[in-house]
Amino acid sequence: MEDVLELYAEPYDPQRPVVCFDEVPVQLIGETRQPLPAQPGQPERFDYEYRRNGTCNQFVWVEPLEGWRHVATTEHRTQDDFAQQLKWLVDEHHPEATLIRVVLDNLNTHRPASLYEAFAPAEARRILKRLEFHHTPKHGSWLNMAEIEISVFQRQCWDRRIGDQATLVHETRVLEDERNAARATIHWQFTTDQARVRLERLYPCNSASHATRFGFRSAAKMYRIWMSLHGPKT
Repeated sequence: MEDVLELYAEPYDPQRPVVCFDEVPVQLIGETRQPLPAQPGQPERFDYEYRRNGTCNQFVWVEPLEGWRHVATTEHRTQDDFAQQLKWLVDEHHPEATLIRVVLDNLNTHRPASLYEAFAPAEARRILKRLEFHHTPKHGSWLNMAEIEISVFQRQCWDRRIGDQATLVHETRVLEDERNAARATIHWQFTTDQARVRLERLYPCNSASHATRFGFRSAAKMYRIWMSLHGPKT
């Protein structure tokens, strides 16, 4: 956890950018009847019946300090799909970067081995040398800022009925372009010091002298325990 939080605290460095990555399935839902168009005082109306047209996968890249994001739509989320995304990041989006630090979760495909499954060993090694993976802890994927961007797309685009992949790609690209033009950044406020206070149960403490690491509440608690064991008896 602290590895990711310290990464977020660093200033922007174009030679060593921090890029967050995540993926999410989106269900394609079509209409069985033509919706009734909007009229004065009456919004557009949809029939309660709908048609399931399968699902597709959205790979989401976010560079929080630069105000850049990119969404790639694919039919699947295989090792090969993940490897192709890494190759695109290295060769097309950041060809001049010395090292790209990638924040991602612990999904089974999010491993260097995916590159070796998709490419020849020399090519896989070439891509991997430009990357540095920073995995979020187990059950700690909320530390990945790509989830914040996914939430924006879900609320503004993906939470309505979209019946086919081509329409989904178009609607997603429109929102992506709007947010990139506005250079919408993410202001991350949760720091390592705050984590040590609010998530103190994750930090084992072996003596009262360590209590100050976790803030006033934990220090007071440790002091009461120490006094009950070593303080004056009445």
